[in-house]
Amino acid sequence: MLPYPLLLIYRNFKRFKSTFFINLIGLSTGLACALLIYLWISDERSFDRYHTLDGRLYQVLENRRTAAGIETQTGTVPLLAEALRREMPEIELVATTTPVPFFPKFTLAAGGLHLSAVAKYADPAFFQLFSYPLLVGTPATVLRDKHAIVLSAALATKLFNSPQNSLGKAVQWQMGTDSTQTSLVAGVFARVPRNSSEQFDFVLPFASFKDRMQMSETIKWDDDGPFTTYLALKEGADPAQFQAKLAGLLKTKSTQAQGRTLFVRPFAAGYLHGTYENGVVTGGRIAYVRLLTLIAGLILVIASINFMNLFTAKASRRVKEVGIRKALGASRAALIVQYLTESVVMALLALVVAVGLVQLVLPQFSALTGKPLALRWEWPLVAAGLALALGTGLLAGSYPAFYLSGFQPAAVLKGKLPTRAADVWTRQGLVVLQFTLSVLFIVAVVVVNAQLAFVQRQPLGYDKAHVLRFDTGGKAARQQAAFLSEVKKLPGVVQASSVLGGFLGGRYVAEMSWRGKRLAVGTMLVNYDLVETMGLHLVAGRSFAPQYRADSAAILVNQALVAGLGMLDPVGQRLDGARIVGVVRDFHYESLHEKIKPLLLQLDPQINTVLVKLQPHAEQATLARLQQLYAAYNPGFTLDYTFLDADYQAQYVAERRVAVLARYFAGLAILISALGLLGLAAFTAERRRKEIGIRKALGASELSIVWLLTSSLTWLVVVAIGLALPLSYLLMERWLAGFAYRVEWQWWYFAAAGLGALLIAWLTVSVQAWRAARRNPVLSLRAE
Repeated sequence: MLPYPLLLIYRNFKRFKSTFFINLIGLSTGLACALLIYLWISDERSFDRYHTLDGRLYQVLENRRTAAGIETQTGTVPLLAEALRREMPEIELVATTTPVPFFPKFTLAAGGLHLSAVAKYADPAFFQLFSYPLLVGTPATVLRDKHAIVLSAALATKLFNSPQNSLGKAVQWQMGTDSTQTSLVAGVFARVPRNSSEQFDFVLPFASFKDRMQMSETIKWDDDGPFTTYLALKEGADPAQFQAKLAGLLKTKSTQAQGRTLFVRPFAAGYLHGTYENGVVTGGRIAYVRLLTLIAGLILVIASINFMNLFTAKASRRVKEVGIRKALGASRAALIVQYLTESVVMALLALVVAVGLVQLVLPQFSALTGKPLALRWEWPLVAAGLALALGTGLLAGSYPAFYLSGFQPAAVLKGKLPTRAADVWTRQGLVVLQFTLSVLFIVAVVVVNAQLAFVQRQPLGYDKAHVLRFDTGGKAARQQAAFLSEVKKLPGVVQASSVLGGFLGGRYVAEMSWRGKRLAVGTMLVNYDLVETMGLHLVAGRSFAPQYRADSAAILVNQALVAGLGMLDPVGQRLDGARIVGVVRDFHYESLHEKIKPLLLQLDPQINTVLVKLQPHAEQATLARLQQLYAAYNPGFTLDYTFLDADYQAQYVAERRVAVLARYFAGLAILISALGLLGLAAFTAERRRKEIGIRKALGASELSIVWLLTSSLTWLVVVAIGLALPLSYLLMERWLAGFAYRVEWQWWYFAAAGLGALLIAWLTVSVQAWRAARRNPVLSLRAE
C-alpha cells in the first residue's frame, strides 16, 4: 500500500501523462547537464590538492613595479631559497625548482634504448614538499648527490624493465646541444597524478644545474631569475604575518629592489587563479569554472520554470481536489507539503533518469573536455546529486505549492478558478525569463564561433602553414649546423631554422633601457634563416647571416619595441650593448588574448628546436626523407614532431571547448524551453476548447484559430528577445574583453538569435495550435 502522498502522485501521473513526461524530460536533461558540469568542475578543483602538505604549501611570487604598472612574476632568483631557509624560522621546508616546461625534452639513453622525456631540476627538499611517492629511494636524500637522477616509474620500467632494477644504474642524458652527461638512478617516483599542474618524467638535482650554468659566480639578487621557489610553513605559523615579513626581504638584499615585493600564494591556487593584472589576481581557469557553473544553474532554472508553468497551468483541473481537501479539514500547510513532495519525487525520479543519461554521454563529454571523467559513487558525488535534485524539486515546486494551496474552497467547488493578475503575470514572466536565457545562449554560441573564426583569419605576421617543429637530440643536436644544412638539401624542404623552446608562447621578459627610457622586452633566441623560414617581414635593415661575424652580438627587434622606446632610426642603434641590425614587422608570437609586446630576436646557432618549412602537397614524402636523415644521425632515436598550425590551434583549446559546450547547452536550453512552451500551448488549447468550438461553429477559419492560440505566447517571446539582446551584449562584451584582438559586433548576431528563438517558439506552439484548430467543434461542444 502506497503512502497517501505517493498515491496522489501516482493518480496525478495517470491523469496528466503528457505533463508528467514533459516535466520528466526537462528536469532530467537539466540535472544531467548539471551533473556533467559538476564532474568537470570537481576535476578542475582537485588539481594540486593531493599533496600531504596542502594548506601549508606555498609558492613565492614577485610583484615588480614598472612604467606600465605592477607586473607579477612567478620566477624568483635562486638565491632566495637559501635566504628563506636561514632567515625565516616559520618555514619548515623550502626548495628551488625549474618550471615545467622550461627546457625542450631531454634525450635519455640506457641499455641501447633512446627516449625523449620531460625534465625538472629541483632542490633536495622537493620530494619532502610534494607528495610524489617514491617507490625506490628516500625523499630526504635522493637529490643530495649532484650526479643523481630520479626517474618516474614508467621511465624506469622502459629503461630497466622495473623500478627496482633501476637503482644505481647509469643513465646518459643530453639537454639540447650540450654534451652527454651520466647520472646514477637514486630513486623512482610513482606516476605523477593526472590532476597535477606539472607533468614531468624525471628530476635532476638543482645543484648540478647551478654548476653547469656557473650560477654561483654570476647570479645576483638584482637578477630576475626564472626559477620557482616553493615552501611549507610550520604547523601553527600565521601566513599573514609571514607574508608581511616576506614582503620587504628583497629590499634588505639589494639597493635596486625598491619596486620589488615578494608574496606567497597557496600552491594549489595557482592552477585556477593564475592571472594577475597590476599586481592583483584577476582570474585564470577559474573563469571557465564560474562560466560552466552559471550555465548549469541557468539550465536548471529553465527546467524548473517548465515545472512551475505546467504545474500551475493544470491547476484548473485540480481545483476541486483542493476544495474538497480543504473542506474536509486539510490545512494549507498540509497541501503545501503534498505539492512540494510531488515536485521533490519528480526531481528524484528525474535524477535517476539523469544518471542514466550521464552514463550514456560521459565518454563523449570526456573526449570533448579532454578529461577522463567517470561517475564514482563516492559521498561527495552522491551528496551533490541529491542536493541538486532536492534543490531543484523545492525550487520548482515552491511557487505551484503556494499557488494551489491558496485557493478558497467555496469558490473552487463552484468551479471558479481565481485568476489574479499577479498569477498571470508571474506565469508569463517565467516564460519570458525562460526564453531570455535561451536567446542569451544563442547569442553566446554565435559570438564565440565568430571570435574563433576571426582567430583563424586574423593576419599573424608569419606563415604557419606547412611548418614542422621538433626537438633534436643525440648527434643531430651536437652537430646542429651540419644537421640543418642536410635538412635544407632534402627535396620538399623550402627552408629550415631553429628557435629556443618553439616559435609560439610567452618569452622571458627583462627591462631594457635606451636613452633614459626603460621598457619590458621579451627575448627570442633564434638561428640563421628564422626570418625566411617563418615568412617574417623586414621593415628595415637585414636578417642574421653567417657572413656577418659580428651578428653574434647583434639583434633584430619588432615594431612594438621601436615604438615603445620612441626610436626614429633603430637600425644601427645599441640596446643594452647589442646592435640592432634589422626591424621585423610585428607578429603574433602569443595568442590573440595578448597584445603584441616588445620583442628582440637574438642569434644562437646552438638551439635545438627545429622549424622546417615544407612544400605544400608533398608533406608525407618529405617527412619520410626527414625521418631517414634523423635516423642516420641518431640510430635508435625517434623523430617526435608536430605541425606549427597544431601548436597555434592549441592556444585556443579552452575557447574551442567553450564553443562546443555552448552549442550543446544552448540546444538543450532551447529544447527544454520548447517543451515547456509545447505543454503550455496544450493546456491553453484545452482550457479554451469550448471557445474554439464556438468560434469554428460561427465560421472562424483554422488559420485564425491558430493565430488566436499563438499570438498570446508570441508576444512573450518577443519581450524575452528584447530583454535578452542587451543582456547578451553586456555578457559577451565582457568575454571578448579577454582578447586583445577581437571580432567586431555585427547586427546579424542579434537578428539571428532573435529570429531563431521566434521561429522555434512558433513551430512549437503552431503544432499544438493546428491540432486544436482542426478538432471537430461538435466534439468540443458535446464534451462541455
